[in-house]
Amino acid sequence: MPTDPLAPLLELADVAPALAEAQARVDAAMRHRALRRQGGRVAAEISLRSAVASAGLEGHGYDLEDVRAGTVTDPVVQGALRVYEGLGGLVDLWPRAPRQVLARLHVLAARDVVPPADLGRPLTGADRIDALTALVAGNETTSPMLLAAIVHAELLTVRPFAGPAGVVARAAARLALIARGFDPRGLVAAEVGHASREPEYVGASNAYATGTPDGLRSWLRHYTTAVGAGADELVAVGDGVLATA
Repeated sequence: MPTDPLAPLLELADVAPALAEAQARVDAAMRHRALRRQGGRVAAEISLRSAVASAGLEGHGYDLEDVRAGTVTDPVVQGALRVYEGLGGLVDLWPRAPRQVLARLHVLAARDVVPPADLGRPLTGADRIDALTALVAGNETTSPMLLAAIVHAELLTVRPFAGPAGVVARAAARLALIARGFDPRGLVAAEVGHASREPEYVGASNAYATGTPDGLRSWLRHYTTAVGAGADELVAVGDGVLATA
C-alpha cells in the first residue's frame, strides 16, 4: 500500500475525530430527500451560494439575492461565478494535471481583474506549488477532506496568482473533494462555512502559515468545522427546495 504523505497530521490532537465528525454530517446531508428528484436545483443553488461566499471572503461581498437577480457586475463576483460554473469540466483533469487546472481556475476567476498577461501565470511560490501539485497528482491515499484542507491552506499561504487568489484556493479545495468522491456532485458549501466564521478562517489560515503543529491543527479544526457547516447549508437548501417544489 502507498504511504499517505499527510498521515502525520492525523496524529495532531483532535484532528482525526474532527474529520470523522464532519464526514458524518456530510453523509447525513447527502441523504436529504430533495436530492432524489430535485438534485439539479439543489446543486445550482449551492454553487451560487458558494461562489458568492468565496467572493465575499476576497472582500467583495454582496447580497445573495442581488447576485441572483444579475444586478451585481463586480468582476470578482463574476469571476467566482464563472469558476463555480466551470468546476464540473475540470474534475477529471484535476488529479492528472493539477497545475493546469490551477491556471485555468485563475483565468476564470481573474478575467477583467488582472492584466491579460498575468492570467493563469503563478507569480510567486514556485517551489511550494511544485510540492503541492506533486502531492495532488495521483494521490489516492490521503483522506479527501485532509487533502482538500491542505490544498486550500497552501494556496492561501502562497497566493501564487495575482488578484482573487483566494477564489482559486477555495475552488481547488472543492475540486479535491469532488474528484476523490467525497462530494461528487459538489453539494457541500464549505465556502459558506468559511464565510460564516470569517475571523476564525483568517486566523486559522494565518496560523497554518506559521508551519507549527498548533498552527496546522488550528487550520484543520477550522476546515472540518466549515465542511460540517457546508453540510448544514445543503440541508437548508434542500428543505427550501422541497418547500417550493
